[in-house]
Amino acid sequence: MFKSKKQPAIKSLIAPDCVLEGHFNFADGLRVDGVIKGNLTGLPSAPSMLVISESASVVGAVVADHIIINGQVQGPVQARTLLELQPKARVTGDVSYQTLEMHRGAVVDGRLIPTIAEVRDQDKPTLKLAANNR
Repeated sequence: MFKSKKQPAIKSLIAPDCVLEGHFNFADGLRVDGVIKGNLTGLPSAPSMLVISESASVVGAVVADHIIINGQVQGPVQARTLLELQPKARVTGDVSYQTLEMHRGAVVDGRLIPTIAEVRDQDKPTLKLAANNR
């Protein structure tokens, strides 16, 4: 059903007490626990994975292949492959994705824009709903 690809390893961390002002480009995996005031961009030359934790805040555009959000983002989000919105995700801005997994409690204040990959097995983008297992 879902094709499983090996995810890039998390090689970089922005710690909880860090505040980064400016644009940040990265390759492989990045975990953000602090504050970013600028754009976060996963380089298109290699697979990229971005994790925005519950304690993190980003003010700027976010672009990567696989994005997991459980914190706050103020700006547009573009997931080239997969976007996971965890229960405490708060996104203010338009969200584009190829595949979306949205948990109960996640909030998006903007448009949800599915993108079509160049090569797809299906005619429509995949939307996967995840229930909160309590």
